Amino acid sequence: MTRTTPPRPLDVEALFPGLSVHRRTTTRLHPRAGSPGVADSHVGGPLLWPADEPWPVCEGPHGPAPDAPALRPPQPLLAVAQLYGRDVPDLPAGPEGHDLLQVFWCPFDAHGPTGYGMYVHLRWRRAAGVREVLARHPDPGPVGFEGYVPRPCVLHPEQVAEYPYIEVLPGELGERVEAWEDAQEEASYEAQEEAEEEDSERAGEGASEETGALPSYQSDLSLAPGWKAGGHAAWNVTGPGTMDCRTCGSAMELLLTIATREFHSDSTSWIPLEDSPLEDRLPEDRLPEDDVASPTGVVVGNHGKLNVFACPQDPAHPHAFSVQ
Repeated sequence: MTRTTPPRPLDVEALFPGLSVHRRTTTRLHPRAGSPGVADSHVGGPLLWPADEPWPVCEGPHGPAPDAPALRPPQPLLAVAQLYGRDVPDLPAGPEGHDLLQVFWCPFDAHGPTGYGMYVHLRWRRAAGVREVLARHPDPGPVGFEGYVPRPCVLHPEQVAEYPYIEVLPGELGERVEAWEDAQEEASYEAQEEAEEEDSERAGEGASEETGALPSYQSDLSLAPGWKAGGHAAWNVTGPGTMDCRTCGSAMELLLTIATREFHSDSTSWIPLEDSPLEDRLPEDRLPEDDVASPTGVVVGNHGKLNVFACPQDPAHPHAFSVQ
């Protein structure tokens, strides 16, 4: 089944002339529970990994898992996802024409300057160059956190338009968008207050209506939530940052977003038409909310997202990461 993002509730480029130059496309991956194979783009499935190539490992020290003894390196990395360029329009070409991106991470928060960060490893390859496929992934053993273990999911890629995170918008354009956003928030608050007053007056009649929030730039008109390739990055935790390639100094671009949830309470307008509204579907066609909102079982940080950045000048340069 395909997945189709509903039309945006407002024409954001008509609202804000000048925004069109900042438009980018992103490919929403729409992971859903399934049984992918090595020839598929997927989350949590078997990788197209050569039988004669060493599996990537983490060489860093790891403290004890909650119910396991201390682990000694090397620790086999967990396979998170693989993306074929043919399936994902906004996945840039890899180095020297490599067309398959494979994503791994260590299942322990034991890395970086704090000793509590993530360790993520990306591997590009030419799919056609794999002759004999590894029959079984190495057993990683105990994991430090179950949120690192992805459930097998097939993907339903869909390309949509995006616009920058609100605090990244430049100058007068950013000021106009922020002023409009504030006005929308105030109008939503006033409408909710009026609805609550009317509910109080009708309390004896057993009637109650809930007033939804008005569309907002941040939640409905700019950044698509969930797993995606390309597009614009969210900076909702740290605030806007600069990601420069440590090899050549070029400004890096968003390669991939790995998200805990496909949508939140303030971004339900992005739920695909095929999945929403759940209450209007026949019982046999309904999916539990977790199957739509959190299909992969992955938890990043404080239920946030991992942004992976790549150098546009040379995809072989080291990647950069930001947890939001």
